[in-house]
Amino acid sequence: MNPVLPLLALRAFTEVAKHKSIKQAANFLGVTSGAVSQQIRLLEERVGVPLFVRSHHSMELTHAGQRVYPALLQAFEQIEGAMHVLENILQEQTITISTVPSFAASWLVPRLGKFTQLHPEIEVHIEASSTLVNLHQQRVDIAIRHGLGNYPNLVSEQLISPVLLPVMSPNFPLNSVIETPQDCLNYPLLQDNDRMDWSLWLAAHGVEYNEKAKRGSAFDDDYLLIRAAIAGQGLALVPKEYAIQEIAEKRLVQVLDKPWPAKFAYYLVMLPETIERPEIIKFINWIKTEAEGN
Repeated sequence: MNPVLPLLALRAFTEVAKHKSIKQAANFLGVTSGAVSQQIRLLEERVGVPLFVRSHHSMELTHAGQRVYPALLQAFEQIEGAMHVLENILQEQTITISTVPSFAASWLVPRLGKFTQLHPEIEVHIEASSTLVNLHQQRVDIAIRHGLGNYPNLVSEQLISPVLLPVMSPNFPLNSVIETPQDCLNYPLLQDNDRMDWSLWLAAHGVEYNEKAKRGSAFDDDYLLIRAAIAGQGLALVPKEYAIQEIAEKRLVQVLDKPWPAKFAYYLVMLPETIERPEIIKFINWIKTEAEGN
């Protein structure tokens, strides 16, 4: 007796018995009908008894086929269940993070190597997109979002409260020195998507409302806003965390020493059950420590 189990043939037998059709079994297995027929023939030759009664419309089990089909069906269902367990184990060691491109590029990604060194067994997948994700429908573990922290039916933990700095390119042409917040209105202002930051920043520093504060090109992501400022298109208000490296490498200069705490903050947003996973706890503890040290 050949000790090697004909697993392919047994799987083909099980699917044909389930679907009562070689064609449907082949479609399910992703192979040709000829391949399934060959496996059935090889199995019948090996055991020495017919397993199916063939007709033009259906494949019916013989008495021998009926005796072994339930056990084989259960066996392959158990194998599939074991595979799901293995896949879930792998998934549990992978964390998918969704956040906006600016936060990913300027803050998270440069620091991520530290987490990998601390926890090499955990893989982190970053999805950088301005599109809001539905945590109930998409395979995202943590969304890092810029908002007020009000996320119904979700767990949210504050990560960073950005401080906005007025910046510009060192090559930006100035007609006069900018000495006060009011002076910024003499130059093109690069806007956030809501066109609110400049108005709020000016008001916080005692400048009365001016229509100029809401004019200028607007960008839906801080990364694009920073690129426009570096290109010399105008003055921009950007989070301090994003501006530090650009200022240090002389791609931007701070216009005035007038930082302003933004009303919005960055939050870690998760499903309630997600926060209980050990690898999620490790990531949250790490990223909070990074945020405290900026």
